[in-house]
Amino acid sequence: MDGKRMFELAERLAVAKSRQDVAAALEVLHPDMVLETPAFGTRAQGLAENERVLTRFFKSFPDYHVTLDGHANSANTLVCWGTARMTMTGDRFGGAPNGRRAELPVFIAFAFRDDKIAHERFVFDLSELCAQSGLSTDAVRRRLFGDATQAA
Repeated sequence: MDGKRMFELAERLAVAKSRQDVAAALEVLHPDMVLETPAFGTRAQGLAENERVLTRFFKSFPDYHVTLDGHANSANTLVCWGTARMTMTGDRFGGAPNGRRAELPVFIAFAFRDDKIAHERFVFDLSELCAQSGLSTDAVRRRLFGDATQAA
């Protein structure tokens, strides 16, 4: 797949996610799609699981919007960078967010199969999201990953 086509698919996904349009997002994803978000410690595989994870994400960040400001590719991989803007809502992360819209640099690596996106690794700084949202990074990490310092 050429770089132009890879970016076209990534851009379609970004637009769909920015509209919180899960159905449109799923259209560009491979049936075996893997979505990794290291900041949240999540990994979703397959369309059904990706649908569930995206739906949950949009409940927590109902105004999510991403812009892709640049990209580079090799024969099989596309890397994009840009900015995500989102307001954290609810108590999913273990506290009451301040209601302010966060603005974060993001880096996204994509792999492709059968003219679809087969893998996405969505990377951003959890500490910065927490700081802008008025939550303790330590408290959010404990909620997401448990307390690794507790004795077994």
